[in-house]
Amino acid sequence: MQALSEFQESTRAWLEQNCPESMRTPMVQEEIVWGGRNASFANPDSELWLQRMADKGWTCPGWPAEFGGGGLDKEQAIILSEELARINARPALTSFGISMLGPVLLEYASHQQKMEFIPKIVCGEIRWCQGYSEPGAGSDLASLGTKAELQGDYYLINGSKVWTSYADQADWIFCLVRTDSEVPKHSGISFILFDMDSEGVSTKPIQLISGSSPFCETFFDDVKVPAGNLVGRLNEGWTIAKRLLQHERTMISSFGLSASGQSDRGGTTSSVASLEGAAMHYRGDTEKLSDPVLRDQIAQFKIDSEAFAFTSQRSVEESKKGQGPNATSSMLKNYGCELNKRRYELLLRAIGSQGLGWEGEGFSDEELQLTREWLRSKANSIEGGTSEIQLNVIAKRVLGLPDMLSMSKK
Repeated sequence: MQALSEFQESTRAWLEQNCPESMRTPMVQEEIVWGGRNASFANPDSELWLQRMADKGWTCPGWPAEFGGGGLDKEQAIILSEELARINARPALTSFGISMLGPVLLEYASHQQKMEFIPKIVCGEIRWCQGYSEPGAGSDLASLGTKAELQGDYYLINGSKVWTSYADQADWIFCLVRTDSEVPKHSGISFILFDMDSEGVSTKPIQLISGSSPFCETFFDDVKVPAGNLVGRLNEGWTIAKRLLQHERTMISSFGLSASGQSDRGGTTSSVASLEGAAMHYRGDTEKLSDPVLRDQIAQFKIDSEAFAFTSQRSVEESKKGQGPNATSSMLKNYGCELNKRRYELLLRAIGSQGLGWEGEGFSDEELQLTREWLRSKANSIEGGTSEIQLNVIAKRVLGLPDMLSMSKK
């Protein structure tokens, strides 16, 4: 206990000395740090904060120090998280490398691959994108058709992906490819990494109804990838893919934590307090929200969001005792996404007709942004595996219910 107390004191002192004041304010979209070889910093303090945290390995505090991580044990990592929350510190780095790829590299990659990629993830030197979904393989991901053929010491990759988040801005991609077409579809998939600057790689942003283009179509035309970039065993990529999806679903479930003020992914109004404040501001109340129905809905939402935050924290702590996330990630993803959608529905209900704007006069920038975020939240129950898929996982892997499809074939 004394050692943990000393660690807490030293951590608090280091953060007070090294976390810039502007990094102790709510995150704004244009200042999110994604890293990468073309990284830019709208706020100079963001770059300083990243450098300091990366030098300590605290962008990935629980990862082994051998690969540049913080090397903290579970108790120390919790203390660091609490101390960061105490000063309202922003995340130093937002990265698919941290939330999805890094954990599976630590579990499945060779030592050489870990030494090559993990330190760069910790420091934010590589911005990653995910090559999973294809035009004909979304929910049925195992039907993917992007081919990788071994040609001596390299793989020749041909095919395409879709809904590739920030592919046009990424440096590298972690990609699922078909390396054997003569076996059952789940058994002929491999997991491979390659540079997005490779000859034959091209991207085309997909414009959404909101006007933004965070997703892309990605095309591979005779792309040569070193054979050494294959992660894990040949044709056993589906195992890695499923593991990574568990990490992704845990990450997506954090959208729901914005409801309790514990996540910076909530957009313009990212806490319950702002939900209550918005309702009172737009309805002309100064002391107490007068609408009893809306007041009751907000109260119930607050209870649910706090319960979800505690459940998420417990799940994180339990996962550190074992081998990482498991099927409960589907439970968290499903509930967290529905909670986030509820929050936006309540926000629009609270601000009334001011939530109907899309462009033009009569609406503030914040109101217009909120409408777009409400629309964007609808995709939460699709990305990372639809809600139907999550419910199937929960039924089979958590509740142990029989697979009705398999039973119908008998």
